[in-house]
Amino acid sequence: MPKMIEVVIDSVRVSLTNQQRIVILREVDNDRYLPIWIGPYEAEAITIALQEVEVARPQTHDLLKNIFGILNAHLQRVEVISLRDEVFYGNIIAEVNGKPLEIDSRPSDALALAVRAHIPILVSAEIMDSAGIIPEQDTQNAPEPPPAASQGPSSSPAQPAIEGGEERLSVFEDFLSNLDLDRLPGNEEDEDEDDEDKPKKKKP
Repeated sequence: MPKMIEVVIDSVRVSLTNQQRIVILREVDNDRYLPIWIGPYEAEAITIALQEVEVARPQTHDLLKNIFGILNAHLQRVEVISLRDEVFYGNIIAEVNGKPLEIDSRPSDALALAVRAHIPILVSAEIMDSAGIIPEQDTQNAPEPPPAASQGPSSSPAQPAIEGGEERLSVFEDFLSNLDLDRLPGNEEDEDEDDEDKPKKKKP
């Protein structure tokens, strides 16, 4: 099993340049961050749970949590386990009748469930090393993004990938230049569902 690092949701942001949503994960006891582009609906679902907003009827992720409970499946943690072709991949880890169960999930959906179930969020150390950012260092020394047509997977802290969408590194760089990690708003949503679970660089 790869080495995992615990993170918390720092905030959900909206890019000032294109209104796309980004969830910012912060490494526990460290000032390293992992940004991931997510869809607007998932961003809203995460924000509602973070702000403990009461809704009249269960939303999709509330329903999912309730189903786990009814089936006596104990949620243990969610994980962001890999970054391939600029897309983040995740798992929901549960225990059913004493047996561990790994369920493939987009990171955005896993995060929306994690904040409702109050379970740990873990990210592969390899992902944090390759796509994590240290704000003061990376926003000031961000390298020039490659041409959009030839962009490859996220390989440096200043160029995190996107959760499954088609974002441009230049867009992310613009976002970083307007990002203030000292403020902790916790709002907003991302773009389309299709662009949801993408590492913060170019597609979820």
